[in-house]
Amino acid sequence: MHLLHAAFERNLLDSDALTIIEGALAASDTSVRDVMVPRAQMDVVDIDDSIDEIVAYVIRTAHSRFPVIDGSRDNVIGILLAKDLLRIHTEEDFNLRDWLRPAVFIPESKRLNVLLREFRVSRNHMAVVVDEYGGVCGVVTIEDVLEQIVGDIEDEYDFDEADDNIQLDQAGRYRVKAQTEIEDFNTAFGTRFSDEECDTVGGLILHQLERVPKRNEMVDIDGVRFQVLRADSRRLYTLLVTAPDGGSDQS
Repeated sequence: MHLLHAAFERNLLDSDALTIIEGALAASDTSVRDVMVPRAQMDVVDIDDSIDEIVAYVIRTAHSRFPVIDGSRDNVIGILLAKDLLRIHTEEDFNLRDWLRPAVFIPESKRLNVLLREFRVSRNHMAVVVDEYGGVCGVVTIEDVLEQIVGDIEDEYDFDEADDNIQLDQAGRYRVKAQTEIEDFNTAFGTRFSDEECDTVGGLILHQLERVPKRNEMVDIDGVRFQVLRADSRRLYTLLVTAPDGGSDQS
């Protein structure tokens, strides 16, 4: 890692190449439990749902794959592909069981590099994560794994955990951790953001957009411009902030 960062500093690697290499190396040290969608946040279809209920749910959640359960989230009986619903008009008698693809079950301790290899070999895109007792604790997709390599990993904008939440970079811009308390942000930048609805800067952006923004997306709030530097499909990590007139008290 030291050699990689030294190469980046000498312009032998660009930031994208550094990010991908770091992510590929980190995948062997990251387990499925660290990236999975937790059981409580799983969007599932019940085997007893009607076709009208299923179609409405698929449209509303906008996923491409859905675990199908029989009564309990611990009883996943298969995977429904949203694209299969395109052939509804060809079916005289709809029976959801006939449409299911086999579900793949993996332990939560499995490493991401191993899982990615299994996804590639099996051409499968989703796996159900189970704990040591066989209970379902979440789901993971190939997109979740790839995000750890090309999106949700440390890059040249990231901080060490011991560093301050707000830092001035070499270009004169401010890098801010999404977990920074709004009160601390207001103190640093002289802003007056309210902390009644949320406690952190990341929460402020999520509340403003009502969704998780993508990497490099710009968000303007009360004259302050935020650029998302590091994020995955569920969380914000690092922001680039253009300070309002008056600047920041951070050094």
